[in-house]
Amino acid sequence: MSLPDGIVIRNYEPRDREAVRRLCCETGYLGRAIDPVFEDRELFADYLTSYYTDWEPESSFVVMHDGVVKGYLLGSRRPLRQQFHDFFLNFSLLARGARRYWTYSRASRDFIGWVLRNSWREVPAAPRRTAHFHMNLLPEAQGLAGVRELVNRYLAYLRAAGEKAVYGQMVTFDSRRGSRLFERYGFEVLERREITKYRKFHPEPVYLTTVLKRFESGPSPGV
Repeated sequence: MSLPDGIVIRNYEPRDREAVRRLCCETGYLGRAIDPVFEDRELFADYLTSYYTDWEPESSFVVMHDGVVKGYLLGSRRPLRQQFHDFFLNFSLLARGARRYWTYSRASRDFIGWVLRNSWREVPAAPRRTAHFHMNLLPEAQGLAGVRELVNRYLAYLRAAGEKAVYGQMVTFDSRRGSRLFERYGFEVLERREITKYRKFHPEPVYLTTVLKRFESGPSPGV
C-alpha cells in the first residue's frame, strides 16, 4: 500500500515509549485526555501499556505523521506471559494507588472505587491463549490513510508467525464507528458490555466490545 507523504508505519522502538504512554493518556477518556476521570497518568499508562512496551515490544507498531507518533497498535502473541506480568503489576498498582489515594481528586477516587467494585464485572468475554491488540490514535490521526495499513501490518505479522486468530477489545458507543470499522477487516463482534464509569461523563451508553478475526477455518479459540 502506498502511503501519503509524511505518514510512516514502523515497528515500535524503545525511543517511542514515552510518546506511547503520553498518547495513551491523551486519548484515555473516549478519545480525549483521561485527567477528568483519573489524574494519575503514571499508573494509567503503566496499566495499559507497560506489558507491550517492556515485555513484548516486537509485537507493536506505531503510525507517524511528519515525524511525530500519532497512533499505535500494541499487540501480544504471548497471553500466558502477559497474565504473569499483569498479576504482579496489579499488586504494584494497588500499592502505589493506596499510598496516593488521599491526594487524589474526588473524581479519581471514584474511578478507583469503580475499578475495585465493578470493572471486573464489566469486561466482556475474550478468547484465551489467543493473540490480541490494543490500538489508539490521536483524534487528528483517525482519518489518516495509515490507519488501515497499521492494522494490515499487524495482521500480516500474526499470519507470518502462524497465529490462527486475533482479538481486540475497544471502547464503543453509538456515535463512534468502533466495532463497525473492524468488521471491514473481517472481525466479528463476540460480546459487548456497558462501562458504567462513563455514565457521569457521557450522554449515551459506552461499551467495551470484544471483536475476533480468524485467519483459518476451524474451531473457535477457547474462551
